[in-house]
Amino acid sequence: MAIPHARPGEVVDVRPLGSALASAQTHTLVRAEQVEVIRLVVPAGKEIEEHKAKGEIVVQCLEGRVAFTAFGKAQTLEAGTLLYLPTGEPHSVKGVEDASLLLTILLPKH
Repeated sequence: MAIPHARPGEVVDVRPLGSALASAQTHTLVRAEQVEVIRLVVPAGKEIEEHKAKGEIVVQCLEGRVAFTAFGKAQTLEAGTLLYLPTGEPHSVKGVEDASLLLTILLPKH
């Protein structure tokens, strides 16, 4: 069964998953015309190859740790840290520890 997207005004729980992280999957929390919010689950050792986002992005680490590569430099994101990337900036992610990230994509106007 698909997890429904949040409706406008609905409270969404983005607290760390803790012991449920190991069995969690990535899912979209909010999808609207100009914004998308995704809980991205990145298990230790998993690599998300270099790609470009369709809009500006903010990536916040909710738990665990990942290596985030952008602008030719790898940086560690861990719980309580975030970064911003402009539209189209190539980036990749690798799980250092099991992690969940809150990914906010600001979509261009149509």
